[in-house]
Amino acid sequence: MDLECHTVYLLLGSNLGNKIAHLQEAMALLAERVGEISALSSIYQTAAWGKEDQPAFLNMAIKIRTSLSPLEVLEDALAIEKLMGRVRKEHWGQRLIDIDLLLFGDEIIDEGIKLQVPHPQMQFRNFVLVPLSEIAGGVIHPVLKLSIDDLRKQCKDPLPAYKL
Repeated sequence: MDLECHTVYLLLGSNLGNKIAHLQEAMALLAERVGEISALSSIYQTAAWGKEDQPAFLNMAIKIRTSLSPLEVLEDALAIEKLMGRVRKEHWGQRLIDIDLLLFGDEIIDEGIKLQVPHPQMQFRNFVLVPLSEIAGGVIHPVLKLSIDDLRKQCKDPLPAYKL
């Protein structure tokens, strides 16, 4: 019996230490625990969003094929963050690694504060939309019914994302 495979899009971010090494380590752990990485964006630098008195972030989007459930993907992402040394001190604070679940196929999931898919703020943030549009520009946001490319073009976020 074949396990059902899902396409998942994640955003990785880091703004402390060797940021590129943190992104690479997170990708390796995700490939080991969650599924096969089938696409990855370039790495982009952006100013910190929400709490601006901290170092700039490096962000990238990845596409993974997985047989896990959305909750299992989230739990593995949080476990990887913890394993890599992430400490949650303040909302929008600096971090060694951040792994956000953006899209899980075309599913819409609302389990309150624990899990919301699509990510409820992704359409407002260039640091999400620019790398995501590179690997999933034609994907349709299941709630907004617009492509990622269209969301990127409509985004009013004043913070640009610069490709490294």
